Amino acid sequence: MDMIAPLYAGLLGLLFLYLSFRVIALRRHHRVSVGDGGQKALTKAMRTQANCVEYSSIGLILLVAAELQGTPTWAVHVLGVTLLLGRVLHAFGFGSTPQIVPARIWGMALTLGMILVASLSNIIRAII
Repeated sequence: MDMIAPLYAGLLGLLFLYLSFRVIALRRHHRVSVGDGGQKALTKAMRTQANCVEYSSIGLILLVAAELQGTPTWAVHVLGVTLLLGRVLHAFGFGSTPQIVPARIWGMALTLGMILVASLSNIIRAII
């Protein structure tokens, strides 16, 4: 049986790497090895990266659980695409200067919606 969740884990991993390279570039530019050195751009890049991993982690755990419980393939893809699109939109909106608020809002709405649907689905499938 082919697993679907690893596809979205890999794509989110690439997003995380991209955000990490942005942090590294700013650290080098501002010559800051630990913390943010008082640089607002570095603080924003670090929070964008951290926010990505904070929400992607629970989303991926829920996605894997849904897949292991036998959620239909199409539904796992819908959840995965929703999480990925949410994280990309949020990183783009939040990480831009100035922020692109609609992208940030849509990104969080998609991410939180995916977490809510996947959570309820996992609970229901676990008790039925």
